[in-house]
Amino acid sequence: MTQKLAGKKVAILVDKGFEQIELEKPKAALEEAGAEAHIISPQSGTVRGWDMTDWGKEYNVDVNLKQAVAADYDALLLPGGVMNPDYLRTNQQAVAFVRAFSDAGKPIAAICHGPWTLIEAQAVQGRRMTSWPSLKTDLTNAGAQWVDEEVVTHNGLVTSRKPDDIPAFNKKMIEEFAEGKHER
Repeated sequence: MTQKLAGKKVAILVDKGFEQIELEKPKAALEEAGAEAHIISPQSGTVRGWDMTDWGKEYNVDVNLKQAVAADYDALLLPGGVMNPDYLRTNQQAVAFVRAFSDAGKPIAAICHGPWTLIEAQAVQGRRMTSWPSLKTDLTNAGAQWVDEEVVTHNGLVTSRKPDDIPAFNKKMIEEFAEGKHER
């Protein structure tokens, strides 16, 4: 793969219970494309993933959310899992961090339940999106146009439904992150 993202810094925002594969595979794809990818979390030291049906591995937190500055990053990745975005959407620092990316027109990629945090950050109005099916009503009520597709892009926002969609998600995420800022 070419270094399409050389010189780009990507924030990966997670809290405990993120779907492990939705962090691992996209992070590896970002790094393979030349990006510097940082795990950012309200947790200190390490944050634990969820591996489909049980607790997974612990990952080192590169930057604690309290010290993270959205302006230092070119793009944002929001992995899913049920617990992770539920914790993030109730954390005002996390919501403000996500909103800063949206307000700046920086590209964002969210998979599975990841869009829950986008709803709280008021970043879905008028957007065409997909997600895990149980978020359809939440996204629609927040003003998004929900569709059941493998991957959806809309003005720098990339969304996918589930781990099976990761190959298509990674391809579009890298493409949008390489393009950079998008006007809404």
